[in-house]
Amino acid sequence: MTKLTIRQATITDIPLIRALATEIFPHTYRHILSPEQIDYMMEWMYSEESLRTQMSTGHAFFIPEEEGTPIGYLSVQTEDTDHYHLQKIYLLPTCQGKGYGKQVFQFAIDYVHSVHPSPCTMQLNVNRYNTSALQFYQRMGMYKVNEGDFHIGHGYYMTDYIMEIKVGE
Repeated sequence: MTKLTIRQATITDIPLIRALATEIFPHTYRHILSPEQIDYMMEWMYSEESLRTQMSTGHAFFIPEEEGTPIGYLSVQTEDTDHYHLQKIYLLPTCQGKGYGKQVFQFAIDYVHSVHPSPCTMQLNVNRYNTSALQFYQRMGMYKVNEGDFHIGHGYYMTDYIMEIKVGE
């Protein structure tokens, strides 16, 4: 297994993140969400304006690379003093099943621990019907703490489990 390099993204990486999302996000949710909801969510989360806002309001974005080639993206948001949220963790479909997800997830934990050396928590939302992602997060040591149907506009909902892991204990 190749060891990934992971670098922090900047505003200049917005077109790259958008290009990766255009390939990854619809593929990930094609069997779970309607094409209309995917289109809505792509604009809601991945428009240039949305990404700029996320980056300027506490989302740290990172780009994992395989031998210099970007293969995905992740973002971690500070929610409060002892709580972080893994907002995004996505890899290209051709890079899944290679152990890269584990490396990227561990990077997120290491990042949280680097900015918050004392014990804290990291949560994420995962679609309740995305069974492969749910199983992956459970293998990584996360556990369900809640669930909800979150209205995101235009009559669409994110039907998620909220999962958590302790960091730095």
